[in-house]
Amino acid sequence: MTEPTSSGTGTPDDPWVLQTPPLSSTYTLHRDVREGIDVLVCTVGKTILLYDARCIEDLHAMLVAAGDWVPLGSADEQKPAKDGTVEAWGRSPDNPVGGWYGRKKGLRGRFGMYIPPLLEHLGLAEVEHQARNNRMRAR
Repeated sequence: MTEPTSSGTGTPDDPWVLQTPPLSSTYTLHRDVREGIDVLVCTVGKTILLYDARCIEDLHAMLVAAGDWVPLGSADEQKPAKDGTVEAWGRSPDNPVGGWYGRKKGLRGRFGMYIPPLLEHLGLAEVEHQARNNRMRAR
C-alpha cells in the first residue's frame, strides 16, 4: 500500500499539504483567525472550507477515549452521517463544541475526509488508506 505524503507547517505561507485518506486527492490546510475564532482553512481545488481549529485536540481526545479504530464516514453537510463515525461526531450536539466543527454554512461537512489526515501528519493518529471505508485511531 502507498503511504500518504504530507508537508508544511500550517501557516498561510507554508500550509500543510495533505492527501485524502484514499490518497485520491491533495489539498491544503492552514491555521488562521476568522471573526475572532482560530480556524483551519481547508482549500480543495477552488473550494474553501473552514473548521474550528480546536477540532484537532478534541478529535484526538475522542479517539483516545474510544481506544480503538473509529470509521471516518465522510459525508457532505446535506447528507446524514452514519452513527459512530468521525463525521457524525464532528457534527454531533454531544461533541465539545455542541455541533458542527465546520464553520461555513453549506460546506460544513467532509470533516471525516479532511481533518483525519492532519491528525496523522501531526503524529496524533493513525489513518487507514484504502479506497473506501477507512478508519482512524489515536497514537
